[in-house]
Amino acid sequence: MLDNVLETEIANAGLADIFKKAIDGKRLSYLDGVRLFVSNNLIALGALANIVREKLHGNTTYFIRNQHINYSNICINGCRFCAFSRRSKSDGGYEMTLDEVFNKVRERLNEPISEIHIVGGLNPDLPYSYYIEMLQGIKRLRPDVHIQAFTCVEIAYIADKFGKTLEEILSEFRDAGLGSIPGGGAEVFSTRVRDELCSKKLSPAGWLFVAKMAHKLGIRTNATMLYGHIETAEERVEHLIRLRSAQDESGGFLTFIPLAFHPENTELSTIKRTSGIDDLKTIAVSRLLLDNFPHIKPFWIMIGPKMAQIAQSFGANDMDGTVIEEKITHMAGAGTAEGMNVEEIVSLIRGAGRTPVERDTLYNRIRTY
Repeated sequence: MLDNVLETEIANAGLADIFKKAIDGKRLSYLDGVRLFVSNNLIALGALANIVREKLHGNTTYFIRNQHINYSNICINGCRFCAFSRRSKSDGGYEMTLDEVFNKVRERLNEPISEIHIVGGLNPDLPYSYYIEMLQGIKRLRPDVHIQAFTCVEIAYIADKFGKTLEEILSEFRDAGLGSIPGGGAEVFSTRVRDELCSKKLSPAGWLFVAKMAHKLGIRTNATMLYGHIETAEERVEHLIRLRSAQDESGGFLTFIPLAFHPENTELSTIKRTSGIDDLKTIAVSRLLLDNFPHIKPFWIMIGPKMAQIAQSFGANDMDGTVIEEKITHMAGAGTAEGMNVEEIVSLIRGAGRTPVERDTLYNRIRTY
């Protein structure tokens, strides 16, 4: 009876053909993606995305014990949507010494953290040795930890600044301890959006080239999309399809994370935050379009733990992790905590009717709760 009700809801939403594609495992088109984004039937979208989610992952929702370290907010780009970055020697600018980075790691040596997540700005003042010694020093302190560090934008900048090829720098970082690359810096691949908001940033083609080079060298990466600013539904779909095409080619993306824009303290402060409807819709459409991405992860720091919990019925199969001391979103006005403990995460997952599974960065299972 329930299945019949959902099928009727999906048919009434005008999405019966997409339902059939989802059931048959067929790829959705660009026009399908646009139709999903403009649909106002959230129940139908959630039902469609949940079909794919449960086909891939059953009732499992993953999480990780991780630590975030934002080593510097000094950046040459000056993107209009960023509240985190500062110019060199400006008020509010900072860069951690290596000892300060290592102290952040030492502070949590008693916790069974499996991942340390490291991102910063494009800092013109740091020597190349800083990055190598950071990776090596963290591995000395925590030999078993997986280091997920430096966005594709950071890696391209560091390579260019020090006259190295991408293959050289990725290989040297990998040998020093880099395990994988986070998905930040992709923003939206639209030329129109980037010309208006982040004209100095690494191009979409450049971002994808770094990611695919990493995949070629055996380094897995994540991918993101910053949504809820000036982009259109069509531009969101174009972004997702370019990611899907890149995954067809290289197969190295682990997870897609939609990032809800936070306008406070940015040049776009008059824009309203994303709604819960838009957050859930973006997660659901991402799951449906990105048929070759294993995992879809809502970032609870940005949309809140409760919305991330609901997202587990809208295509998501991950709750991210403990995080601790995230700075980038909080400088843009995030009202969420800077971290959660495992008990809270497990409770949220169980409350969503899912089975909590602790994972490592590469989605190897550590413990089922």
